[in-house]
Amino acid sequence: MPEIFETSSLGPQALQNRTVRSATWEGLADKNGFVRPELVEMMGELARNSVGLIIPGYFYVARDGRGLPWQAGVWDDAHMEGLIRICEAVHREGGVVMAQIAHAGGRTRPELIDGRTPMAPSAVEGFSFGKTPREMTLKEIRTVVSSFAQAARRVKDAGFDGVQLHGAHNYLISQFLNPLVNRRQDQYGGSSGKRSRFLLEVYDGVREAVGEKYPLMIKINSTDGPEGGITPNEALRVVSALADRGLDAVEISGGMAGSDRYRPSRKGINNTSQEAYFRSAANLLKQQLDIPVILVGGIKSHEIAQDIINSGDADYLSFSRALICEPHLISRWGRGDLTRSRCTSCNLCLGEGLKGSGISCVEMDRRKNR
Repeated sequence: MPEIFETSSLGPQALQNRTVRSATWEGLADKNGFVRPELVEMMGELARNSVGLIIPGYFYVARDGRGLPWQAGVWDDAHMEGLIRICEAVHREGGVVMAQIAHAGGRTRPELIDGRTPMAPSAVEGFSFGKTPREMTLKEIRTVVSSFAQAARRVKDAGFDGVQLHGAHNYLISQFLNPLVNRRQDQYGGSSGKRSRFLLEVYDGVREAVGEKYPLMIKINSTDGPEGGITPNEALRVVSALADRGLDAVEISGGMAGSDRYRPSRKGINNTSQEAYFRSAANLLKQQLDIPVILVGGIKSHEIAQDIINSGDADYLSFSRALICEPHLISRWGRGDLTRSRCTSCNLCLGEGLKGSGISCVEMDRRKNR
């Protein structure tokens, strides 16, 4: 029977256990996307505390692709120095690190992208942070596809052990997949197959840039939230097409960034019955696919984590808020202290990041200052 603390292989990459630090906006870059020393330190601390796979997130691939302030960039070779430092810090501790790359599309504000109007698959109101985005031209679509490929090349050259496409949470790839947001009437909109075209072109461009043997994953929504959005069955169809192309693993998530009702990270996860809220979708993909499935979403207890592995619902367990609260959670469990994460799912940690000092657990900071 598989255990959390057993070695495994994700594609060609060996991992010391089945835990993943899910890509999370850290708010620890400068205004031009350059990595700050605090981000390097954060990644090194996670590796030192036995997280099996660390995914910093999310690196934006183009100047107009930033979704939040203080977000790390990978749109210029000048960003390489900071990216290299992250890899060195993680590898020094014996860890494995893969980079998530993304474009925010319409999920941004003009002030974050040099005053430009955000662009998206379609000019649809209600799914952005304020200003209605404009519809992307075919030339702009080709340019963004190329930006993803160049970003992946930088990631590999910097020393990352793999790359993950951010296809979730209503950022650009997710926007193309979501029929509520993608109302295009051309080859990139309409049927499920047409709405997948942008993602498949991104995948093909990235794969060509990094080679066949370099680990390439995706984080994808199993549900957008509102009725009419992507469903687990459609997510399965999309991931199946990617698996046929050589995808190495999929991380299952859901929800839309910036939405109170359909947020990816739910509030008030205070008991085991509320944990792992995308588990059924992970099980659906696990039953149909031959690639590893990573599950994220409110996992706080060792009991639930081990049950997910034992049941075969997923191959890996991905943590975000729990590791913001306790970067040492995985090493604590490994030492035999199996008490539940102290994270209360208040989500105030993200608000701290907007202040420019990086995400941090408000409650844990209070305890330290008492």
